[in-house]
Amino acid sequence: MSLPFMSGGPNCRDDINLRKHTHKKQQRYMDPDTGQCTELVVQAMKPDSGTDRVKQVRITDQTRRTPKLVVSLFRPKTCATIDVLVFILLWPFRFFVCSIYLLFRPLHGLPKRGMGGSINVTEYPPYLISYWGHLWAARSQKEHSVFQEGGEHSKPAPSRSVSVVHKSTAHNFYPRRLVILRGDVWEVCDNHDEIARHPYFAVSYCQSDMLKFEIGKEKEFIKSIRSAASLCEMKAYWLDLECMGNTDDEKRLDVYQLADTYRGAEFTLVALPSNAQSGGGWRSWSDRVWTLSEIMLSRELRYIMGSEGPVKTVSLRELANLAYGHDSEEAAVVNACGGIDPMYRLEHLTLLKAVIWHRGNPSQVPEKAPPKAQPRPSKGIDNLSYQADKVYALMGFFEHRIMPFPSESELQALARLSMTNDEYRMAERMLSMLPNKIPSKPSWYADDDQYKAQFWDIEPEVQVAGVTDGGALVLDGCRAASIRWKDFPEVHVRTTESGLRQLVAKIAVFGIPGFYAFAVQWIPWLFSKISRDSTLILAVVLFGWATVLLILGPFMIAYSISGCILFTQPYLIGVKGAMKLDEASHYLYRAWLSRPRLMYTTSGSVLAQHAGREGDIREGKKTQYDAVKELENQDELYTLIDTSTGTLYYFTAKRPPTVCLFTGREGGLGRFVLCSENCTANELQKETVLRMPTQIHRFMRSCGWLAIGGMEE
Repeated sequence: MSLPFMSGGPNCRDDINLRKHTHKKQQRYMDPDTGQCTELVVQAMKPDSGTDRVKQVRITDQTRRTPKLVVSLFRPKTCATIDVLVFILLWPFRFFVCSIYLLFRPLHGLPKRGMGGSINVTEYPPYLISYWGHLWAARSQKEHSVFQEGGEHSKPAPSRSVSVVHKSTAHNFYPRRLVILRGDVWEVCDNHDEIARHPYFAVSYCQSDMLKFEIGKEKEFIKSIRSAASLCEMKAYWLDLECMGNTDDEKRLDVYQLADTYRGAEFTLVALPSNAQSGGGWRSWSDRVWTLSEIMLSRELRYIMGSEGPVKTVSLRELANLAYGHDSEEAAVVNACGGIDPMYRLEHLTLLKAVIWHRGNPSQVPEKAPPKAQPRPSKGIDNLSYQADKVYALMGFFEHRIMPFPSESELQALARLSMTNDEYRMAERMLSMLPNKIPSKPSWYADDDQYKAQFWDIEPEVQVAGVTDGGALVLDGCRAASIRWKDFPEVHVRTTESGLRQLVAKIAVFGIPGFYAFAVQWIPWLFSKISRDSTLILAVVLFGWATVLLILGPFMIAYSISGCILFTQPYLIGVKGAMKLDEASHYLYRAWLSRPRLMYTTSGSVLAQHAGREGDIREGKKTQYDAVKELENQDELYTLIDTSTGTLYYFTAKRPPTVCLFTGREGGLGRFVLCSENCTANELQKETVLRMPTQIHRFMRSCGWLAIGGMEE
C-alpha cells in the first residue's frame, strides 16, 4: 500500500514556525507537545516489527510507579484466572517494592491532582498547524486565489457569488442567440431586442444518434428541426449546433445560461432517430449528462422520431418512463421532483445529483479527473471538452450558478457551486459523511453514508473558505484535537473533596521519609548530649514509628486514592487492534482504586452494536469485542478511547488517524472526522467518521484554516 506521507527533500513545513524539514518516509504527525513534525509511533495489541508503514510498539502508560504498585496490591489486572494467580503470588514482592518506593521516592506517592480540586488541563491536546498554502478558488471576493489571479474575476458575474464566478446576469430571460425565420429564410440572430419579441422552442438530442459525424448529416438534421418548427407554427428555435458560440468565452457563457434557455422556451423538442420506437434511441438520449436538466427545466415537452415524423406532446412523467423505464432511479426522481420549478430543496437537489452522476461513466466517485474530451468535427453541448460537465448540468437547478471553466476538475467545480449556494452547504455536508469507499484524493467527497443519514440530516458546523488546486477543501471554524498513539498518558482527574484523605496522603508522603531522616540526622547528636539509654529509647521510638508508617504507607496511599473520580482530563487515545473495556480501564486508571465507568459506544461507529433492552442503562453491547475480532482485515482495525465521556470505539481505517475534527451534528450526536496528516501537502486525509457526544467539542480548541485533501500520488 502506498504511503500518503512521502518526503525526500525539504518540502515539509509542518511545524508551528513553518520551517522546512527533511525527514524519512514514514507516516508523521504534528506533536502537540513540541509543535514539530514527528514520526508516528503506534501502540498495538500485537506489534508488528516488520511493517514499513508505521512504527508499532507494545502498550505502555506514563502513570508513576508508586500509585501503580499500590493499586496492584488491591486489584488484579483483570478477573481472568491467570491474572488472579499472578496477583496472589506477586503480592509480597509488590508490597516490598512499594514500601521502598515510598521511602526513597516519596513525591511519586500520589497521581496528578490526586487529592481533589480542579483540573489544570481541561482541553484535548490541540492540533497546532493550520493551512498555510494558497487557494485555487476562494469564497470571499477579497481573498486572493490562483483562479482570480488568472484574470477570471474580470468577467461579468451574478450579484450574489464568490470570487470565482464571473459577473453576468444571474438569470437571463432570453438566450444569447436564436435561429429566427425572416420571410422564407432561417437566420441566426444575436440582436437582443429582436430575440425578446420571438417565442421559441429548444431542442434536445443525442449527437451520436442524430449526426453520426458523417458529412451532410448536420445540415440534414438542421433541416428536419426547421421542418418541425413549421409543423408547430414556431418562427424561432434554439439549437446548440447553430446558437452556441465559437470562442471559448462564448461557449462558457452559453453553458452558464443553458438553464435559462430551456426555462424560457415555449417547449422543448426531443429529437430522436427513426428507430427510437425499439428503445435504443431513447436509451442513448437518456444517457447524456445534460438530458435531465433539459427536460426538467422545460415548461412543456414534445418529441419527434426521424426527420419527417409527427411532433407529439408528452408529459414529463411519460417521457421519463419511456426513456428510463418505470422502475428506474431516474424515473423515480422525475416523479418526485417533476413540476417543481425552481427546485431549491436540498432533498431534490441531492436526488438529481445522484442520477446525473450516473451519466457518462459508471463510477460516481471522481477520484481522478477524467481526461479531456477530444474536439469533434461538430460543435454542440455534447462535444464540450469540460471535465466538470456533470456539475454544470446540475447547476441549472440551483438558484446561483458558476461560470464554467474548462480546466477545472469535477470536485473543484462542485466545491465552487457549493460555496456559491452556501444555503445548501453540500460540500460541508459531504465532509461529515462516511461513504462506503473514501476517495484517496480528495477525501471529502461522499455520495452515501454508512450511518444511513441523508444530506439534509446533517447540520454543518464548519464553512468552506476555498478550494486548493488539488481539489482539497479549506475549512474555517474547525475545532480539532490530536489523537495520542504512542502510549497511555497519566491523566489528570478531579475527585471528591476529603480533608481526611488529603491528611493521610501527606502523612504517607512526607511522614515516612521525614521520621527516618530526623532519626538519622539527630540520633548521633543526641548521643553526645543525653544518656545512652535515653538515646536508644528515643531511637527505637523514632525508627519504630517510621517503620510502622512504612508498613502502613501502601494502605494509606490506597486510601488517599480511593476517592470517586468526578471528571477526567480529555484525551483521545488510539490503539491498533481491538482492546477490551477492562484492559482500557486498567491502563487509563492504574493510579486509582475507584475507576470511572467505561462503556462501548451504542451507535458511534459503523461497528457499534446497541445492547437493546438487556439492561436499564443505554450502552453498547458487551459482545462488540467478540464481533470485531471476527473481522477479516484485522490490520485496519483500531480502538479509540475518549476519556472525557468514558467511551470506547472500534473503527477501521487505512492509516491510523492523528487528528479529530468536529464538523457537524446529526441525529442527536456530533459528526467527528478522524484524519491522518500529509505534512508535505499541508493537508488532512479523511480516514473515518465517528458519531460522538456533541458536548465534547467544547473541550476542543478552535484552530485556523484546515485543508481536507488526500494522499499524494
